[in-house]
Amino acid sequence: MEPVSWRSEPVCPLFGGECGSDAERLDSSYGSESLGGRLESASYRLQEEARPEGWGPESDPKACNEQDPAERLDSSYGSQSLTESLSEALERSCQLEVPGDPAAQPEARLNPYTFLGEDGDSIVHLAIIHKAEDYALHFISYFTVEMLDIQNDLFQSALHLAVYTEQLNIVQELLRKGVNMNQQDWNGNTPLHLACQHQLLDCVRLLTSNRTGKKLNMELQNWQGRTCLHTATLTRNQKILAVLLQTGSNINSQDGPSGKTSLHLSVECGDHALVRFLLRMGASVNVTMYNGCTALHLAVGKWDTQIADILCQAGADPLLPNVEGDTAQDLASGNVDILALFPFDDIKLMGRPVTCSDF
Repeated sequence: MEPVSWRSEPVCPLFGGECGSDAERLDSSYGSESLGGRLESASYRLQEEARPEGWGPESDPKACNEQDPAERLDSSYGSQSLTESLSEALERSCQLEVPGDPAAQPEARLNPYTFLGEDGDSIVHLAIIHKAEDYALHFISYFTVEMLDIQNDLFQSALHLAVYTEQLNIVQELLRKGVNMNQQDWNGNTPLHLACQHQLLDCVRLLTSNRTGKKLNMELQNWQGRTCLHTATLTRNQKILAVLLQTGSNINSQDGPSGKTSLHLSVECGDHALVRFLLRMGASVNVTMYNGCTALHLAVGKWDTQIADILCQAGADPLLPNVEGDTAQDLASGNVDILALFPFDDIKLMGRPVTCSDF
């Protein structure tokens, strides 16, 4: 039995075969060697209509068996396959053979423009996952934006994977082509969310400095209700926060579940430097969560005197009640150090409350 000859008309030179006149050939600077041995050993699902009648594993003992789940081309973030070479993955894939006279069998066709792997990965996805940059850039140059925006079974676009693997040349080329930067994966994360989460400063700069005219939604929330700014705040990366704020992120935007701003999150983290940074960048000190708590409520609740002092110096109001009617001053009852930070509400000079430091 002879292996099926994989060909598609017209076809990219990476897949072999003619592609029209010399002027119409998809020439490549990567040489004549085709992707993964001309993709003759590519892993794909043969469509039912392409199979000869009666053909199947039971009629052909040499037909490939299902791959071990640990060996499949898994595109999920963190998969070990992200570090595996594309050629190794394709060489490991099964060979499909058709019994009988090969000349009498219909020719099975592999079209790189419609190819999808078992996880819904396009040929561009696979090239990015396995860090075959030359192949990825080649296909990106010929594919339309609609094809590049295809999401796999985990809702990952090519841009998601390029950012996650920090392949800057591919990220830049995808942006130049005008791909959708606001697509969300199965966790609701955009590529910018991923760049912030994994502290990929160069990717953040590329995504936020895109000049293709495609609008980047800086306030889009993932399924945890967090914007990119909230995600960056939790990593405490001030450089990324500065880039986001300079690009137009709303420093006072509230998350979905509780209405916390980045200032609230920084207080919960107990990061004094981050609290000072956000206040310098214009964070509103008296913004309340959905339950009416300010950042000062959170600091007092943690009995963090240093952060409470920073907030008070920035103008935090200790007398703002939350939905339960408790003020930050009420919560500080019994803590002399924090109470000493608050002005006495019953003593005023020239219309201004008097603090302990005035005595």
